[in-house]
Amino acid sequence: MAYKIAIIGGGPGGYVAAIRAAQLGARVAVIEKADLGGTCLNWGCIPTKALVAGTETLAMIKNSEEFGIKADNPEVNFAAMMARKDQVVQRLVKGIHFLFKKNKIDLYEGTGRLTSVSSIEVMKKDGTTDKIEAENIIIATGSEPALISGLGYDGDRVITSNEALSLTEVPKSLLIIGGGVIGCEFACIFAELGCEITIVDIMPTILPGVDEEASKTMQSLFKRRKIKIKTNAKITSVRKDSDSVAAILDSGEELSADKVLISIGRTFNTEGLGFKELGIAQGPKNEIIVNSRMQTNIPGIYAIGDITNKIQLAHVASAQGIAAVENIMGRDKEMNYDVVPNCIFTAPEVAGVGITGQQAREQGISVSTGKFPFMALGKAQASGKTDGFVKILADSHTDRILGVHIVGPHATDLIAEAALAVKLGATSGQLAETIHAHPTLAEAMMEAAEAVHGKSIHI
Repeated sequence: MAYKIAIIGGGPGGYVAAIRAAQLGARVAVIEKADLGGTCLNWGCIPTKALVAGTETLAMIKNSEEFGIKADNPEVNFAAMMARKDQVVQRLVKGIHFLFKKNKIDLYEGTGRLTSVSSIEVMKKDGTTDKIEAENIIIATGSEPALISGLGYDGDRVITSNEALSLTEVPKSLLIIGGGVIGCEFACIFAELGCEITIVDIMPTILPGVDEEASKTMQSLFKRRKIKIKTNAKITSVRKDSDSVAAILDSGEELSADKVLISIGRTFNTEGLGFKELGIAQGPKNEIIVNSRMQTNIPGIYAIGDITNKIQLAHVASAQGIAAVENIMGRDKEMNYDVVPNCIFTAPEVAGVGITGQQAREQGISVSTGKFPFMALGKAQASGKTDGFVKILADSHTDRILGVHIVGPHATDLIAEAALAVKLGATSGQLAETIHAHPTLAEAMMEAAEAVHGKSIHI
């Protein structure tokens, strides 16, 4: 079968690229070895957010007496919570299949391997093979949870995020190795369900990639929720006892838990797929090297998503997929990673876009900072969600907004306005002069913009 574009991988990069290619008139094939939607839909973004929705509801019920509603001793049906998560995922996977049919995209279920610059061999689940010919190929094979030998991974007592989403009961205690985004999200989910949580990270702080003030705030809020945190700590070995797992730190301290969750990043799915044989250039971590148009060093072969090791986020993969397709179809489109919102679905949420405070210092950029706490906001007080703040970093000379960082309710939704402001080069003055509806959480953005110049009304 001859196609204009063949895509290996049906995740948020691959399936979005396929739909855009079909919209532009291309004949498209997608090769996917598992379920459409990739890690994001099946083992990441969506299932975890379904669980977050459940634990948020539980937290509201626990705090209902504050609102004049008595609801004693709420019971958690963990099996039902997990079943709902699966139903949400299944509905969305079916939705992608519908979009493929609507856009006349051919789906090949199996593992794709490049055999030439224009040929893909598909090993199907029944052992038979198909051969696909394509003028252009997009590699979107994604990533898997990273493992370190010696941590005792067995998929049962020492698990990754994949197994955590398939648990049949809430463990009494959970030791999380890695205080990054995934580790902190699972910490919040299971802590709300009554699990005793300990996070261990080799870095000086949890969430090291976010603005330092946001990271410190979250560390404080975690401790308030009795989530134990041990930073600057390295695990040297893991020992499995009869009824628990013990992690031994470099300090000699032992930490025991029912289960251990390894959350130390991800590795790229590039092995055994014909990339090296064709001479596709790869980096030191086996990532595929691409230019701003998502082209590899081989003409006609593109790569998108996690395997490019740019920013490992679903929305970045989707944007890369659109860029790759539009370049294939004769439109000139380059990726720009300067304005990418980063969202963390902890409790409370964390979101950021643009430069952080520490990046401003490292780059020698003089910034003026405006900060507004949710505690001072009417809508936050009315809803009982007052933890956190909005922080705006503006260029001290031009007033242009360079970065926005939020800790608090609906931070992951509120960041959209900030992303638009950074992308369009808006100033904090322009944002402050934009009338925001009252009473809303978005007013915190306006107030933070006012605070850049010391003119916030409510603080």
